[in-house]
Amino acid sequence: MTFIDLTAYRCPLALVKLKLALKALDDMERAQISLADAGSRRDVPRFLTKAQYQFQELRNDEQMLVLAVVKTTNA
Repeated sequence: MTFIDLTAYRCPLALVKLKLALKALDDMERAQISLADAGSRRDVPRFLTKAQYQFQELRNDEQMLVLAVVKTTNA
């Protein structure tokens, strides 16, 4: 599993860095993504849904959103 900590970045930079990191993953590889910025917490799940990534929310509280993502051949 790859860990992608984007808590230091604000959107849109967090989303750009996420796209680059996901592109580097192999098919069916898993990644855990951490986000803190309110814009990123809103935009990243929207992007993942639109790009047809499989993901689930592991944590969502005032400090952080943590997602588990699987790269599929569709994404």
